[in-house]
Amino acid sequence: MSLRSSLIVVLTLFAGVFASTSTAQTQGHEDRKVITRIAPQYPALAKRMHVGGAVKLEVVIRPNGSVKSIKVVGGNPVLIEPATAAVQRWKFEAGPEETTEVVQLVFDPRW
Repeated sequence: MSLRSSLIVVLTLFAGVFASTSTAQTQGHEDRKVITRIAPQYPALAKRMHVGGAVKLEVVIRPNGSVKSIKVVGGNPVLIEPATAAVQRWKFEAGPEETTEVVQLVFDPRW
């Protein structure tokens, strides 16, 4: 098996399959609207190899709307870094307290 075939198999095994596009939601809380959404950079290698999928992140948001921390819940390892780098720069609407939102970014190689 060639290196490229092996890489495709590994990437496919780790690819997350999620239904929706970029969303933010909190259980038991009202959703905090995204004010500034930065699009992730699609990795050139992933795009060239037609690797797509979703990255699901758990984002802790400060009361002022800035991102405090990000925990990866699932997704393709090749797509995780650009997804977390983009979401780290997002700005949410202000809220009365720190909240945790689940955000999902979908990478489609056809874009």
